[in-house]
Amino acid sequence: MRPSLRQRVRNRLRPLAVLGTATALASLSALATAPPATAADGWLPVPYSVAGAVVVGNLAPNTPPPGANDWSCRPSAAHPYPVVLTHGTLSNERMNGDSLSPFLHDNGYCVFTLNYGGSDLLPNKGLWSMQGSADTLRRFVDQVLAATGAPEVDIVGHSQGGLMPRYYLKYLGGAAKVHTLVGLGPTNHGGTVSGLVTLLDQLHVLGVVSDIDSLVCDACSQQLVGSDFLADLNAGGDTVPGVRYTVIASKYDEFASPYTNDFLSGPNVTNITLQDGCPIDFSGHLALPYRPRALTLVLNALDPAHPKPVPCLFEPATG
Repeated sequence: MRPSLRQRVRNRLRPLAVLGTATALASLSALATAPPATAADGWLPVPYSVAGAVVVGNLAPNTPPPGANDWSCRPSAAHPYPVVLTHGTLSNERMNGDSLSPFLHDNGYCVFTLNYGGSDLLPNKGLWSMQGSADTLRRFVDQVLAATGAPEVDIVGHSQGGLMPRYYLKYLGGAAKVHTLVGLGPTNHGGTVSGLVTLLDQLHVLGVVSDIDSLVCDACSQQLVGSDFLADLNAGGDTVPGVRYTVIASKYDEFASPYTNDFLSGPNVTNITLQDGCPIDFSGHLALPYRPRALTLVLNALDPAHPKPVPCLFEPATG
């Protein structure tokens, strides 16, 4: 009998194991000499590093990144919507927000992050069903709105973090509480088993996965092309009225095949290919939330009336 989709995914995940000690030690050494997290004038350094984010995310997975979760922050007239950052599969708020949070903070935004879909005892989150994670997001957004007095939030999410909020928008009342959803490599129309394994192999090299065989990852199979979750979520159209959507995707996305699977169709949608106008940026799926070009595109999606120049730098796939 042919194995189920979930079983095939788990079978492919089984060979992955143990954190790379040399990588971790080298990154820890770099952290020891890093500048302080805050500066006297409120400016925060932005570390554009995948590997560095992985290390701090494993060391402090339940701690917000610099610039996030200041519950006394009040949105300005220039940026009236607080920004909620939603992380990807096998990531966490600290890891995924390592660059995005201080970058948005330095540009005048109130930033908030959360974990979902995982145990507090493990660094890897975003594993459990996305329906449950969307409900966690629903409750967190209500807390942010109550604390800040804002009428709506903006959401910026990477990978699963760009997809899962769409369930909140469609089924859990989020459309009335979200102004803009920005996805960095969001898995809107799914990826492949081979693409998932490629990403997990890369995460293993970076030191994210410590014991993948002991974890249950319902969210992994939910993000594969043809899953029941995606069929239900995308039925009747990709978007809901009243929300603006921006998708930032890379031609070198290892999970989505083709990468245009990330894109959405519908009104109030802007789809952006990272390499348009910058063919020397080879950022892949994992690198998107850490690269200056992608982060500036996020900034412009949040405030399209005041666009900033988008840098074009040579970038490798990861690192």
